[in-house]
Amino acid sequence: MISLVFFVSFAMSARSQVPLPEPRPAVLPSPSPVDGNKAPAKQLFGGKKLPAALKPRAIGFYSKGCMAGGRPLAIDGPAWQVMRLSRNRNWGHPALIETLEKLAAKVKSGTKWPGLLVGDLAQPRGGPMLTGHASHQIGLDADVWLNPMPKRIFTAREREEVSAKTMANAKFTDVGGNWSPEHLKVIRYAATMPGVERVLVNPVIKKALCREAEGDRSWLAKVRPYWGHDYHMHIRIGCPAGSGSCQPQAPISGEEECGKPLDDWLKRVRKPDVPPPPPKVKPKPKPPLLLSALPAECRAVLDAPDAKVAKTKAAAGVVPAADPDDQATTPDPTGQDTPVPPMPQ
Repeated sequence: MISLVFFVSFAMSARSQVPLPEPRPAVLPSPSPVDGNKAPAKQLFGGKKLPAALKPRAIGFYSKGCMAGGRPLAIDGPAWQVMRLSRNRNWGHPALIETLEKLAAKVKSGTKWPGLLVGDLAQPRGGPMLTGHASHQIGLDADVWLNPMPKRIFTAREREEVSAKTMANAKFTDVGGNWSPEHLKVIRYAATMPGVERVLVNPVIKKALCREAEGDRSWLAKVRPYWGHDYHMHIRIGCPAGSGSCQPQAPISGEEECGKPLDDWLKRVRKPDVPPPPPKVKPKPKPPLLLSALPAECRAVLDAPDAKVAKTKAAAGVVPAADPDDQATTPDPTGQDTPVPPMPQ
């Protein structure tokens, strides 16, 4: 009994010597001011939570620009749900938002899918992102998962934790067991939407499309093979009207490109039987873009007041999922799983 009392007294004494953590203040201090001339542009644009109160415009190039007057894609729609809400990347030029809404309706009515799961579009004011993409800067790019939307609405936590499914087999020589004829229909709908200039997919997906497409195959010209993109398709629309500062990408050839160009891509993405040794000298990362490297109008976009628009909301008539456990408290943004090289085809 005496030893037990001694142990408890000793434990309490030791505990009293350990400093307790400081209580979290009721009001957090304001962040230190950022030097807009020296700070990476991704830090400046990543810190904006709402779009600029300006007329909608795509400014600059897909991988070096910004967006004025961004509009949010509703997080829940009649035929879509937005994933990874913690990233706050469900913003785009109104032309992109309209394209996605119409595409989702087509998919729901023309395939067995209830709708689309939508990943990253752009930040509220576009610009370089803190993590992940090199493009998606001017509000004209969108990632759509290759998982069909479920018939129920995801909770906020599920939107952070549910993973997209790869369409590739283990060696990246062809599509795997997750691929279905419905995927061809969905990608064809995306490629044939008015205004869409490119749909980026993994080369193994392009291989399956070239093999399985029947009838009119002209849409295959817009489906471009690229690194990653085995679990989502990247939809890119052209420069919309009223965006005179938007720099278009070089036009595609108009050919299917199901022959040697695709074979070359397949050789690049195939996983080797024996992994190569790591490089002896790691390549130096590229320095981050500064605001001075972006079009001059992007400074005005950063300085503009916030637009009066809700950050996230459901479309009219759509009831969000119940959130009894306060699941809307989501983790910090983590970026996408597969970094995208800077110049998509």
